[in-house]
Amino acid sequence: MKELLPLIFLMMTLVAALLNLLGLMQLIPLYITLPMLFISIYLTIFTFTHRNVYRGRMRGRS
Repeated sequence: MKELLPLIFLMMTLVAALLNLLGLMQLIPLYITLPMLFISIYLTIFTFTHRNVYRGRMRGRS
């Protein structure tokens, strides 16, 4: 499932961008499409940058 998350969020970003285009044509309100676009871009960037991050040794272990 972790391998599919970036792909899912990328698809969600494309759909949100298309909905935002409809919002710019005033077919859908922008106050609905802009937060969707922001959240989808944020989640896409988050999944691509935090995939294999080394967090160091766990504290409390000897």
